Amino acid sequence: MQKNYLILLLIFAFYSCQKASAPPPLPQVNSFYKSAINADDRKTITAEEAKTYHVNPVYKYEYRTGHPGQYKYNYHVKGINMLGDSVFGNINTEGKYGAGILITDSIPELEINTEWVSHGKLKAIDKKGNEYNLVVK
Repeated sequence: MQKNYLILLLIFAFYSCQKASAPPPLPQVNSFYKSAINADDRKTITAEEAKTYHVNPVYKYEYRTGHPGQYKYNYHVKGINMLGDSVFGNINTEGKYGAGILITDSIPELEINTEWVSHGKLKAIDKKGNEYNLVVK
């Protein structure tokens, strides 16, 4: 009888001392969000984004897509460049940063990157380093 207990104890000790296998890796989440927004994002809405497309006339955004914590917004903006010339355009934002297109009197389309500086106000920079102060329409 004691021999049976000894065998069980040895078997138990053997299996409990084995190295625990690593947990399986988490499944890769496929997301339509990009780590950085570019100016062309505002031109089209993907099929995945269309599933969460939302318009609310109370807020200043044209539309939003995504899920809580990962919304992507589209805004019409207007503002001035460093020389005081008037500009207007359309941008997409996700979090604090975004990108879009500005239109001026002399340039039909100008790609910009944006950053929120306060409520309804953005600072934008084009590829040449020119700065723009923008507000949401």
